[in-house]
Amino acid sequence: MQITIDLDPTVPRLGIIDEIGYLPIDRAGANLFFQLISRRCERGPMILTSNQSFGSWGDVFGDRSIATAILELWQKRGLGRETFLTHNLQLKAAGYRVTAEGLVGPDEAHAS
Repeated sequence: MQITIDLDPTVPRLGIIDEIGYLPIDRAGANLFFQLISRRCERGPMILTSNQSFGSWGDVFGDRSIATAILELWQKRGLGRETFLTHNLQLKAAGYRVTAEGLVGPDEAHAS
């Protein structure tokens, strides 16, 4: 019996893009982001995080049509070899940050 594992060490098994919308993205950046999502959706699972609602992504990407295209692509992630499930989680909780002093809660983070 032969077992073959098809893993490419240059391709991460999980793509994580954190803090979408932390900084505004210009039109060229939004187009590149669309291409990134498009290619990644064909390869495997992704996690996207943002403190912005989907409704404000038009402002984040500077173009409502590109934002809509990105969100539609994300929702229809079965375009490649495999079909992936999409789950949107909305968390409403206090934020914490790690600083040089250690874990800082929301009250301490805004004090500095």
